[in-house]
Amino acid sequence: MTHRTRQQTRALHAYERVMRVPPGERADYAMHVHSLGAAVLRNGLAAALAFLERELESEKAKHDKPVGRLLEDLADALLPGPPRTAGVKLPDAVRRLEMSDYMLATRELLQLLVWFRRAVQATFTQEERSHVAEGGR
Repeated sequence: MTHRTRQQTRALHAYERVMRVPPGERADYAMHVHSLGAAVLRNGLAAALAFLERELESEKAKHDKPVGRLLEDLADALLPGPPRTAGVKLPDAVRRLEMSDYMLATRELLQLLVWFRRAVQATFTQEERSHVAEGGR
């Protein structure tokens, strides 16, 4: 049995998920990974996820799914946080949390995003990350 630290678990999850992002979705995925942490700190976890939910609705018309992929990648992290109830999406699960669980979920998501940013920087080409750099991060 292998014992891993939470940081190792976060890193493994992030790298596995980032490696699965199709090349056509990488630029948008990278942009959302890089901007989500700041949005959480600025607006709170529930508001940041609500913004992604709204983005997801606009994606349905484009048949492009980087936001949906990111929400699923974050929700599937094997870390303490909101319980995964069948049919309940991450933003809705976060909105239902008690205060202490909400604070824990916020900290966990911010820690997880550190590893997602590192994975994006390490695995995506400069061109796939290009409009992240142009946006001034």
